[in-house]
Amino acid sequence: MSISAFPNIYDESEFFEIIIPQNDKDAQKEELKMSAPDISSKAAEDNDIIRRFFERDESALSDVNRKYGSYCSTIARNILENEQSVEECVNDTLMRLWESIPPAKPSYLPAFVGKIVRNIALNNIRHETALKRGGGEIDIILDEAEEMISSGDSVELTAQRHEIMAAVNDWLGTIPAKKRAVFVLRYWHCKSVSEVAQCVGMSQTNVENVLKRERKKLVEYMKQRGF
Repeated sequence: MSISAFPNIYDESEFFEIIIPQNDKDAQKEELKMSAPDISSKAAEDNDIIRRFFERDESALSDVNRKYGSYCSTIARNILENEQSVEECVNDTLMRLWESIPPAKPSYLPAFVGKIVRNIALNNIRHETALKRGGGEIDIILDEAEEMISSGDSVELTAQRHEIMAAVNDWLGTIPAKKRAVFVLRYWHCKSVSEVAQCVGMSQTNVENVLKRERKKLVEYMKQRGF
């Protein structure tokens, strides 16, 4: 299996539930602050932006950049090596959004935008480094992620993609909110261990221990589910 399979399994339509399982109401406010912009008071504005994409009104792009430009830059900066690459990645994200909406109609715009910028950044860093191992934080993250999903041919993996997403989503819903935040910040947002520690108010050693334990638990969970 490609080492990129785990970090890229999330679909936009399922990202909100992955971060905030609907049966864990106490975790919602905490994890929204750490995982994506708070849109509780701005959902109507996002819906208007999406409507303008469908009408091919270019002002939608300006408003996405205004609302989520910093968010995109943060995600890209966690992956890419220099500010020029970050800026290019954000610009490419806006172009990809224009090409994607329509036909896509995201139910949660920040996650849709975040997924696009993250995938573009990952593709760019892979192209630039040809996945040379041991050279940076992103390689470490991909190595850690590879441990969590068993190998299989790409055709089979593609066919099982939605089943894998559902299984990971279910597993994330079983772990405490703080551990879930640690996991998502590390493997979705590609933050370093020190950045994760700062976000959740833990020591780096504790974060490393949480990640190690939860990776093992996920491996066992996925094995039990037949993956």
